[in-house]
Amino acid sequence: MMLFKLSLKNIKKSFKDYAIYFLTLILGVAIFYVFNAMDGQDAMMAMSQTKKEILDLMGNLLGGVSVVVSIVLAFLVIYANKFLIKKRKKEFGVYMTLGMGKGHISRILFLETLLIGLISLMFGLLFGLFLSQLMSIGVAKMFEVDMTSFTFTFSKAAMIKTIIYFGIMYFVVMILNVFSISRYKLIDLITASKKNEKIKIKNPVLSILIFLISILILSFAYYQVTENIMNIGFNEFIGCIGLGIVGTILFFYGISGFILRLVQANKKLYFKDLNSFVLRQINSKINTTVFSMSIICVLLFFTITIFSSALSLNQAAKKDLKQLTPMDLQIKEYTSENETKSLDTILIDNKVNLNDLKDKVEVNEYMISTVLTKDVLGEKLVNKNMQEFKYHLDMPEPVMSISDYNKVAQAYGNETFTLKDDEYLVVADYESMLKYRNEALKDRVTININGKSYSPKYSKVKDGFIEMGSNHSNTGIFIVPDKALENTQVSHRILLANYNANNEEKHQKIDDYLSKLTIQNNIQLFTKTAIYDSAVGLGAIVTFIGLYLGIIFLISSAAILALKELSDSSDNKERYDMLRKIGVDEKMINKSLFKQIGIFFLVPLVLAIIHSIFGIKCAQLMLSAFGKTGMLSSIIMTAILIVVIYGGYFLLTYCCSKSIIKEH
Repeated sequence: MMLFKLSLKNIKKSFKDYAIYFLTLILGVAIFYVFNAMDGQDAMMAMSQTKKEILDLMGNLLGGVSVVVSIVLAFLVIYANKFLIKKRKKEFGVYMTLGMGKGHISRILFLETLLIGLISLMFGLLFGLFLSQLMSIGVAKMFEVDMTSFTFTFSKAAMIKTIIYFGIMYFVVMILNVFSISRYKLIDLITASKKNEKIKIKNPVLSILIFLISILILSFAYYQVTENIMNIGFNEFIGCIGLGIVGTILFFYGISGFILRLVQANKKLYFKDLNSFVLRQINSKINTTVFSMSIICVLLFFTITIFSSALSLNQAAKKDLKQLTPMDLQIKEYTSENETKSLDTILIDNKVNLNDLKDKVEVNEYMISTVLTKDVLGEKLVNKNMQEFKYHLDMPEPVMSISDYNKVAQAYGNETFTLKDDEYLVVADYESMLKYRNEALKDRVTININGKSYSPKYSKVKDGFIEMGSNHSNTGIFIVPDKALENTQVSHRILLANYNANNEEKHQKIDDYLSKLTIQNNIQLFTKTAIYDSAVGLGAIVTFIGLYLGIIFLISSAAILALKELSDSSDNKERYDMLRKIGVDEKMINKSLFKQIGIFFLVPLVLAIIHSIFGIKCAQLMLSAFGKTGMLSSIIMTAILIVVIYGGYFLLTYCCSKSIIKEH
């Protein structure tokens, strides 16, 4: 009982030291609960079966991501506990001087960790419970579902999972605490506050050299993953990531000495206020936390890149859905030479009720061996750097008659065209391919079909598409006169139709029936609803996974920096007392502390932002198949997240540090 009271008293007494630790644990528990409570979201929303399946998939994926998150949080808790133990070494030394054994100290730490864990779990779960209701609204908005049946929900499974995961973390910390105390000697505990961390780099010339080498390594990695991304394979790409990590570590090895020498060259700036003191402090901090700073920078880079790219992909996935799905149904049949049945007959054989369909449009698509990608682009373009399409060069291009294309264009509400007997045009909307198509058309590249040559009518690609989808994926369809395709084998037959329904209930009934049909292998059936739900679901999955990882990485980064600063503030109390003795006023001391903490927080963030500029560009190139969308809104959302969480930790760290160094 006495040890319990002492543990409780220690927690109350050191609350300002535990504040950031408490905050981090509570946020970690809350976020972990929120993103694992997805299984209860569909119960309160009126959504289709397809959307429920997507939500279930998202819940399973988030469950897998939670394993990664729990590992990150476990390392964070262990790291934080290490600093708290270090700060209290002198206190433990006093206990031992008064006759308390290591076993009693271990039990005190055990009880303190247990109490902190229980309090954090309780407040974290309460906060997470209310936060999950906001998440429900976000899920409903993203899935575009009705929330008239909204009710307050609680996920028992998420709560149990959260308690188990964090319980294991706390148990590991308790064991490590006992192990740490058993290794300490009384003399080490008593003199702990007198010891400084060893500075690893003292030679400023070496620091500058390492800094310049890091810049060269990072510049090469940046070039490879952006300008040269299409020329490197997967292994080379992983190698570039490795180079980026090495460059980041070397950057932090060298930057402190580089900045110190740079500022020292400007005597006026160096000796202004307490700048010399601040720079020496920063130099010592970065030199003794190179690995930690590198990890923080990488985590911040992942936060910015993952979250920005996820939001951008979500916007791209839903941007043009209505335009790209103008009809209710699309059926595509891959034909063979001995095909004799009509498409209507094949559909009836597959239990499709033709009476349920109206506004039917049936067209044919051809794949002709004389119209290969390398032929229609021309020798000049093929010899250029076309790495992104190098596997398509020997493939035939899709060809369609002008009358068939115009039928589809009229049904879609798109522009129709006319052609002379020796002309062709290209319809496409896949942006990455347009520049090559337009250059070939400008060069008047001809195509040959059944022994006759055709020249382009237009010098540019016309915007359009045949098959419905969730993104602009039409790399090019060649539209030719009807006579050009006479006696040519059809490759695909495509049927487009609307549902013959006069109300929403019947429309939904037809859609549900067609969505559940088992179709033979050579036929593909897509409904507008399925395309729409898949795109919305993809956007939701990517966004929530990005948000989950982004917030956890951001909290971890900020917490590590905050705990390091608090530990250093405690160690440096005597230095600040010395400043007061030589006449430095409190306002100047606080100003220097603010600068010191600000620089410490800004350095990894600035490098992470530079990394992210190239990382986001790389992600855009790799995800260009989903279409392009503006990044401004995604970047603004990411910036807000960083300002709120990272900036919040910075301000809290400054306030706590100011309280620690305050003269009593």
